[in-house]
Amino acid sequence: MSFTDPIGDMISRIRNGQMRSLVKVEMPASSFKGKILEVLKREGFILNYTLEKTDKTKTKFLIDLKYNSGSPVINYIERISKPGRRFYSSAQSIPKIKNGLGIAILSTPKGVMTDLEARKSKVGGEIICKVF
Repeated sequence: MSFTDPIGDMISRIRNGQMRSLVKVEMPASSFKGKILEVLKREGFILNYTLEKTDKTKTKFLIDLKYNSGSPVINYIERISKPGRRFYSSAQSIPKIKNGLGIAILSTPKGVMTDLEARKSKVGGEIICKVF
């Protein structure tokens, strides 16, 4: 199966899993998705993720979703830069999400990082998604 937007698919699977109160969500693996999941884990939006081999060549991620008193920790997750329209930002014009309570995940020349890390490193890049 070929996806036009695998990152958008990953975000939709996380959002749909939390709407159904699932404990785990699985999706096809890629290195870029792994970097995004690492940022979500580091910032406390998901519990953990593991890489599981399904075939000789295919791998998938198993994501442990995080809940607080029965409600999902991720209230809002949205894809910003899409295949049809990429959204780039300089270090000075990176938007703050909910006055700094949420994060924007950026793909920069120094790797995938949050908006706060990108401002500290004074590096801009492509805004992948925003999470609150």
